[in-house]
Amino acid sequence: MQQIAINTRALSAPMTGVQRYTSELLARWNGHAERIAPDGSLRGFTGHAWEQFVLPAKLGGRFLFSPSNSGPLRVTNQVVTIHDTAVFDCPEGFHPRFAAWYRFLLPRLARQARQIITVSEFVKERILVHAKVSPDKVVVIPNGVDSRFCPEAVSRVEEVVAALELPSRRYVLAVGSLEPRKNLTRLFQAWAQVQERISDDIWLVVVGASGSTRVFNELHLGELPAKVFLAGHLEEHLLPAIYAGAIAMAYPSVYEGFGLPPLEAMACGTPVLAGNRSSLPEVVGDAGLLVDPFDINAIAEGISRLLEDCALRNDLRRKGLYRAKQFSWDETARRTWEVLQNAAGQS
Repeated sequence: MQQIAINTRALSAPMTGVQRYTSELLARWNGHAERIAPDGSLRGFTGHAWEQFVLPAKLGGRFLFSPSNSGPLRVTNQVVTIHDTAVFDCPEGFHPRFAAWYRFLLPRLARQARQIITVSEFVKERILVHAKVSPDKVVVIPNGVDSRFCPEAVSRVEEVVAALELPSRRYVLAVGSLEPRKNLTRLFQAWAQVQERISDDIWLVVVGASGSTRVFNELHLGELPAKVFLAGHLEEHLLPAIYAGAIAMAYPSVYEGFGLPPLEAMACGTPVLAGNRSSLPEVVGDAGLLVDPFDINAIAEGISRLLEDCALRNDLRRKGLYRAKQFSWDETARRTWEVLQNAAGQS
Protein backbone atom coordinates (compact mmCIF):
# COMPACT_ATOMS: atom_id res chain seq x y z
CA MET A 1 0.00 0.00 0.00
CA GLN A 2 1.21 3.49 -0.82
CA GLN A 3 2.09 6.00 1.86
CA ILE A 4 -0.57 8.67 2.36
CA ALA A 5 0.05 12.41 2.17
CA ILE A 6 -2.44 15.10 3.26
CA ASN A 7 -3.04 18.28 1.26
CA THR A 8 -3.19 20.94 4.03
CA ARG A 9 -3.08 24.11 1.93
CA ALA A 10 -6.46 25.22 3.30
CA LEU A 11 -5.21 25.39 6.89
CA SER A 12 -3.60 28.76 6.21
CA ALA A 13 -7.10 30.27 6.01
CA PRO A 14 -9.14 31.36 9.07
CA MET A 15 -10.89 28.58 11.01
CA THR A 16 -14.25 27.66 9.51
CA GLY A 17 -15.96 24.30 9.03
CA VAL A 18 -13.53 22.99 6.40
CA GLN A 19 -10.49 23.91 8.48
CA ARG A 20 -12.10 22.41 11.59
CA TYR A 21 -12.71 19.14 9.72
CA THR A 22 -9.10 18.94 8.52
CA SER A 23 -7.66 19.85 11.91
CA GLU A 24 -9.79 17.30 13.78
CA LEU A 25 -8.72 14.50 11.43
CA LEU A 26 -5.04 15.42 11.60
CA ALA A 27 -5.14 15.49 15.41
CA ARG A 28 -6.25 11.85 15.36
CA TRP A 29 -3.82 10.70 12.67
CA ASN A 30 -0.74 12.19 14.26
CA GLY A 31 2.31 10.59 12.67
CA HIS A 32 0.40 8.39 10.24
CA ALA A 33 0.49 10.70 7.23
CA GLU A 34 2.68 13.55 6.06
CA ARG A 35 1.23 17.01 5.61
CA ILE A 36 2.03 18.87 2.41
CA ALA A 37 1.45 22.62 2.32
CA PRO A 38 3.01 25.73 0.78
CA ASP A 39 5.89 27.33 2.67
CA GLY A 40 3.75 30.40 3.33
CA SER A 41 0.10 31.40 3.28
CA LEU A 42 -0.97 31.22 -0.35
CA ARG A 43 -4.55 32.14 -1.20
CA GLY A 44 -6.49 32.97 -4.30
CA PHE A 45 -4.78 32.36 -7.64
CA THR A 46 -1.33 31.65 -6.17
CA GLY A 47 -2.75 29.07 -3.78
CA HIS A 48 -4.60 27.24 -6.53
CA ALA A 49 -1.55 27.40 -8.81
CA TRP A 50 0.56 25.81 -6.07
CA GLU A 51 -2.05 23.09 -5.60
CA GLN A 52 -2.37 22.30 -9.30
CA PHE A 53 1.29 22.46 -10.35
CA VAL A 54 3.62 22.27 -7.34
CA LEU A 55 1.79 19.83 -5.08
CA PRO A 56 1.75 16.93 -7.61
CA ALA A 57 5.53 17.17 -7.94
CA LYS A 58 5.94 16.90 -4.16
CA LEU A 59 4.01 13.64 -3.82
CA GLY A 60 6.84 11.36 -4.81
CA GLY A 61 4.51 8.45 -5.50
CA ARG A 62 2.48 8.85 -2.31
CA PHE A 63 -1.30 8.61 -2.26
CA LEU A 64 -3.01 11.97 -1.68
CA PHE A 65 -5.91 12.98 0.54
CA SER A 66 -7.36 16.41 -0.26
CA PRO A 67 -9.82 17.17 2.59
CA SER A 68 -10.88 20.71 1.72
CA ASN A 69 -13.13 20.90 -1.36
CA SER A 70 -10.17 21.25 -3.69
CA GLY A 71 -7.26 19.26 -5.09
CA PRO A 72 -4.91 18.81 -8.06
CA LEU A 73 -6.62 17.64 -11.23
CA ARG A 74 -3.48 15.84 -12.47
CA VAL A 75 -3.52 13.38 -9.55
CA THR A 76 -5.68 10.28 -9.94
CA ASN A 77 -4.32 8.49 -6.85
CA GLN A 78 -6.35 10.74 -4.61
CA VAL A 79 -9.34 10.84 -2.28
CA VAL A 80 -11.07 14.20 -2.05
CA THR A 81 -13.62 15.47 0.46
CA ILE A 82 -16.32 17.66 -1.07
CA HIS A 83 -18.11 19.50 1.72
CA ASP A 84 -20.80 21.16 -0.40
CA THR A 85 -21.73 22.19 -3.92
CA ALA A 86 -22.86 25.69 -3.01
CA VAL A 87 -21.16 27.26 -6.03
CA PHE A 88 -23.74 25.42 -8.15
CA ASP A 89 -26.72 25.51 -5.79
CA CYS A 90 -26.50 29.13 -4.59
CA PRO A 91 -23.87 30.87 -6.76
CA GLU A 92 -25.27 34.34 -6.07
CA GLY A 93 -23.50 34.38 -2.72
CA PHE A 94 -20.01 34.01 -4.19
CA HIS A 95 -17.59 36.27 -6.00
CA PRO A 96 -18.03 35.47 -9.73
CA ARG A 97 -14.39 34.43 -10.27
CA PHE A 98 -14.44 32.14 -7.24
CA ALA A 99 -17.70 30.51 -8.33
CA ALA A 100 -16.48 30.08 -11.93
CA TRP A 101 -13.27 28.35 -10.81
CA TYR A 102 -15.01 25.90 -8.49
CA ARG A 103 -17.76 25.19 -11.00
CA PHE A 104 -14.95 24.16 -13.36
CA LEU A 105 -12.89 22.33 -10.74
CA LEU A 106 -15.32 20.28 -8.63
CA PRO A 107 -16.97 18.08 -11.29
CA ARG A 108 -13.61 17.29 -12.89
CA LEU A 109 -11.97 16.61 -9.55
CA ALA A 110 -14.86 14.33 -8.56
CA ARG A 111 -14.50 12.32 -11.77
CA GLN A 112 -10.69 12.19 -11.53
CA ALA A 113 -10.36 11.14 -7.89
CA ARG A 114 -10.36 7.49 -6.91
CA GLN A 115 -12.96 8.08 -4.18
CA ILE A 116 -15.06 10.98 -2.90
CA ILE A 117 -15.93 11.54 0.74
CA THR A 118 -18.71 13.90 1.70
CA VAL A 119 -20.32 14.88 4.98
CA SER A 120 -24.07 14.42 4.41
CA GLU A 121 -26.54 12.53 2.25
CA PHE A 122 -27.73 15.91 0.98
CA VAL A 123 -24.32 16.76 -0.47
CA LYS A 124 -23.96 13.27 -1.94
CA GLU A 125 -27.17 13.81 -3.89
CA ARG A 126 -25.91 17.19 -5.15
CA ILE A 127 -22.53 15.71 -6.18
CA LEU A 128 -24.32 13.05 -8.22
CA VAL A 129 -26.33 15.78 -9.97
CA HIS A 130 -23.42 18.09 -10.74
CA ALA A 131 -20.52 15.68 -11.30
CA LYS A 132 -22.35 12.74 -12.91
CA VAL A 133 -20.34 10.10 -11.01
CA SER A 134 -21.44 6.67 -9.82
CA PRO A 135 -23.18 6.63 -6.41
CA ASP A 136 -20.72 3.94 -5.33
CA LYS A 137 -17.88 6.42 -5.70
CA VAL A 138 -19.26 8.75 -3.00
CA VAL A 139 -18.98 7.78 0.67
CA VAL A 140 -20.91 9.72 3.32
CA ILE A 141 -19.02 10.17 6.59
CA PRO A 142 -20.63 12.79 8.87
CA ASN A 143 -18.60 15.33 10.80
CA GLY A 144 -18.18 14.99 14.54
CA VAL A 145 -18.23 17.21 17.59
CA ASP A 146 -15.27 17.62 19.91
CA SER A 147 -15.61 16.69 23.59
CA ARG A 148 -14.72 20.24 24.64
CA PHE A 149 -18.20 21.26 23.46
CA CYS A 150 -20.21 20.38 26.55
CA PRO A 151 -22.31 22.12 29.22
CA GLU A 152 -20.15 24.66 31.06
CA ALA A 153 -20.13 25.84 34.67
CA VAL A 154 -21.98 29.09 35.28
CA SER A 155 -18.76 30.69 36.53
CA ARG A 156 -16.97 29.93 33.24
CA VAL A 157 -19.87 31.33 31.20
CA GLU A 158 -19.93 34.52 33.25
CA GLU A 159 -16.16 34.88 32.91
CA VAL A 160 -16.34 34.71 29.09
CA VAL A 161 -19.41 36.98 28.89
CA ALA A 162 -17.54 39.58 30.91
CA ALA A 163 -14.32 39.18 28.90
CA LEU A 164 -16.20 39.74 25.63
CA GLU A 165 -18.16 42.63 27.13
CA LEU A 166 -21.48 41.21 25.95
CA PRO A 167 -24.35 43.61 26.66
CA SER A 168 -26.37 41.04 28.61
CA ARG A 169 -25.98 37.67 30.30
CA ARG A 170 -29.25 36.63 28.60
CA TYR A 171 -28.87 36.16 24.86
CA VAL A 172 -29.85 34.19 21.78
CA LEU A 173 -26.77 33.12 19.85
CA ALA A 174 -26.14 33.12 16.10
CA VAL A 175 -22.88 31.60 14.83
CA GLY A 176 -21.46 31.70 11.32
CA SER A 177 -19.39 33.77 8.93
CA LEU A 178 -21.15 36.89 7.69
CA GLU A 179 -22.04 35.58 4.25
CA PRO A 180 -25.37 35.51 2.37
CA ARG A 181 -26.39 31.88 2.84
CA LYS A 182 -26.22 32.19 6.63
CA ASN A 183 -29.43 34.23 6.24
CA LEU A 184 -28.65 36.96 8.78
CA THR A 185 -30.79 39.55 6.99
CA ARG A 186 -33.96 37.48 7.53
CA LEU A 187 -32.84 36.60 11.05
CA PHE A 188 -32.53 40.30 11.89
CA GLN A 189 -35.94 41.02 10.41
CA ALA A 190 -37.41 38.22 12.51
CA TRP A 191 -35.58 39.51 15.58
CA ALA A 192 -37.15 42.94 15.05
CA GLN A 193 -40.58 41.30 15.00
CA VAL A 194 -40.19 39.61 18.38
CA GLN A 195 -38.97 42.65 20.32
CA GLU A 196 -42.35 43.43 21.87
CA ARG A 197 -42.86 39.82 22.95
CA ILE A 198 -39.60 39.21 24.82
CA SER A 199 -37.87 40.55 27.89
CA ASP A 200 -35.93 43.80 27.48
CA ASP A 201 -32.69 42.25 28.67
CA ILE A 202 -32.48 39.55 25.97
CA TRP A 203 -30.06 40.29 23.11
CA LEU A 204 -29.12 38.58 19.87
CA VAL A 205 -25.36 37.92 19.87
CA VAL A 206 -23.80 37.18 16.46
CA VAL A 207 -20.43 35.41 16.41
CA GLY A 208 -18.52 35.30 13.12
CA ALA A 209 -16.26 37.31 10.89
CA SER A 210 -17.06 38.78 7.49
CA GLY A 211 -16.48 36.37 4.63
CA SER A 212 -13.50 36.99 2.38
CA THR A 213 -14.37 39.28 -0.53
CA ARG A 214 -12.28 37.00 -2.75
CA VAL A 215 -14.79 34.24 -2.01
CA PHE A 216 -18.15 35.79 -1.15
CA ASN A 217 -20.21 38.63 -2.51
CA GLU A 218 -20.43 41.47 -0.02
CA LEU A 219 -23.21 41.11 2.52
CA HIS A 220 -25.12 44.34 3.22
CA LEU A 221 -26.81 43.94 6.60
CA GLY A 222 -28.34 47.41 6.59
CA GLU A 223 -29.33 49.07 9.85
CA LEU A 224 -29.27 46.59 12.72
CA PRO A 225 -32.44 46.17 14.80
CA ALA A 226 -32.40 46.86 18.51
CA LYS A 227 -30.46 44.60 20.87
CA VAL A 228 -28.14 43.00 18.29
CA PHE A 229 -24.47 42.62 19.25
CA LEU A 230 -21.88 41.69 16.63
CA ALA A 231 -19.15 39.90 18.56
CA GLY A 232 -16.96 39.23 15.52
CA HIS A 233 -14.58 36.30 15.26
CA LEU A 234 -13.90 34.49 18.56
CA GLU A 235 -10.93 32.40 19.58
CA GLU A 236 -11.71 28.69 19.57
CA HIS A 237 -11.33 28.26 23.34
CA LEU A 238 -14.15 30.75 23.98
CA LEU A 239 -16.78 29.04 21.85
CA PRO A 240 -17.99 26.29 24.26
CA ALA A 241 -18.85 28.81 26.99
CA ILE A 242 -20.59 31.15 24.53
CA TYR A 243 -22.69 28.24 23.26
CA ALA A 244 -23.46 26.96 26.75
CA GLY A 245 -24.45 30.36 28.07
CA ALA A 246 -27.07 31.07 25.40
CA ILE A 247 -30.78 30.72 26.07
CA ALA A 248 -31.07 29.30 22.56
CA MET A 249 -29.24 29.27 19.24
CA ALA A 250 -30.74 30.60 16.00
CA TYR A 251 -29.26 29.09 12.82
CA PRO A 252 -31.73 29.69 9.97
CA SER A 253 -29.16 29.01 7.24
CA VAL A 254 -30.58 28.43 3.77
CA TYR A 255 -27.78 26.10 2.66
CA GLU A 256 -25.29 23.90 4.53
CA GLY A 257 -23.14 20.98 3.51
CA PHE A 258 -23.28 19.82 7.11
CA GLY A 259 -23.73 22.55 9.73
CA LEU A 260 -21.30 22.24 12.63
CA PRO A 261 -22.58 25.14 14.79
CA PRO A 262 -25.99 23.58 15.58
CA LEU A 263 -24.29 20.31 16.50
CA GLU A 264 -21.79 22.09 18.75
CA ALA A 265 -24.62 24.05 20.38
CA MET A 266 -26.59 20.85 21.08
CA ALA A 267 -23.48 19.28 22.61
CA CYS A 268 -23.28 22.28 24.96
CA GLY A 269 -26.89 21.80 26.03
CA THR A 270 -28.28 24.76 24.10
CA PRO A 271 -31.69 24.46 22.37
CA VAL A 272 -31.41 25.02 18.62
CA LEU A 273 -33.61 26.65 16.00
CA ALA A 274 -32.39 25.78 12.50
CA GLY A 275 -33.44 25.99 8.89
CA ASN A 276 -35.29 22.99 7.48
CA ARG A 277 -33.33 22.93 4.20
CA SER A 278 -30.22 21.20 2.82
CA SER A 279 -28.33 19.05 5.36
CA LEU A 280 -29.58 20.62 8.59
CA PRO A 281 -32.47 18.16 9.16
CA GLU A 282 -29.89 15.32 8.95
CA VAL A 283 -27.78 16.92 11.66
CA VAL A 284 -30.47 18.30 13.97
CA GLY A 285 -33.13 15.61 13.54
CA ASP A 286 -35.94 15.95 16.09
CA ALA A 287 -33.56 17.49 18.63
CA GLY A 288 -34.12 21.04 17.38
CA LEU A 289 -36.86 23.35 16.16
CA LEU A 290 -36.77 23.38 12.33
CA VAL A 291 -38.32 26.29 10.41
CA ASP A 292 -38.53 27.52 6.84
CA PRO A 293 -35.46 29.79 6.56
CA PHE A 294 -37.13 31.86 3.82
CA ASP A 295 -40.15 32.65 6.02
CA ILE A 296 -39.39 35.58 8.34
CA ASN A 297 -42.59 35.02 10.30
CA ALA A 298 -41.68 31.37 10.88
CA ILE A 299 -38.22 32.34 12.16
CA ALA A 300 -39.76 34.95 14.47
CA GLU A 301 -42.34 32.49 15.78
CA GLY A 302 -39.63 29.90 16.40
CA ILE A 303 -37.51 32.35 18.39
CA SER A 304 -40.55 33.40 20.43
CA ARG A 305 -41.46 29.78 21.20
CA LEU A 306 -37.96 29.00 22.43
CA LEU A 307 -37.83 32.09 24.62
CA GLU A 308 -41.34 31.69 26.06
CA ASP A 309 -41.62 27.92 26.50
CA CYS A 310 -39.33 26.60 29.24
CA ALA A 311 -40.64 23.04 28.82
CA LEU A 312 -39.78 23.11 25.12
CA ARG A 313 -36.26 24.35 25.86
CA ASN A 314 -35.73 21.60 28.44
CA ASP A 315 -37.00 18.95 26.03
CA LEU A 316 -34.73 20.16 23.22
CA ARG A 317 -31.78 20.41 25.59
CA ARG A 318 -32.23 16.76 26.57
CA LYS A 319 -32.70 15.59 22.99
CA GLY A 320 -29.81 17.73 21.75
CA LEU A 321 -27.34 16.35 24.27
CA TYR A 322 -28.31 12.81 23.29
CA ARG A 323 -28.16 13.48 19.55
CA ALA A 324 -24.78 15.19 19.72
CA LYS A 325 -23.32 12.02 21.20
CA GLN A 326 -24.11 10.25 17.92
CA PHE A 327 -21.47 12.37 16.13
CA SER A 328 -17.84 11.64 16.97
CA TRP A 329 -14.65 12.99 15.39
CA ASP A 330 -12.96 9.76 16.48
CA GLU A 331 -15.44 7.80 14.36
CA THR A 332 -15.14 10.29 11.49
CA ALA A 333 -11.35 9.91 11.55
CA ARG A 334 -11.51 6.10 11.79
CA ARG A 335 -13.90 5.73 8.87
CA THR A 336 -12.02 8.26 6.76
CA TRP A 337 -8.68 6.54 7.37
CA GLU A 338 -10.29 3.25 6.37
CA VAL A 339 -11.44 4.76 3.05
CA LEU A 340 -7.93 6.14 2.43
CA GLN A 341 -6.24 2.83 3.15
CA ASN A 342 -8.62 0.93 0.90
CA ALA A 343 -8.21 3.44 -1.94
CA ALA A 344 -4.42 3.53 -1.58
CA GLY A 345 -4.29 -0.25 -1.52
CA GLN A 346 -6.12 -0.41 -4.85
CA SER A 347 -3.74 1.93 -6.65
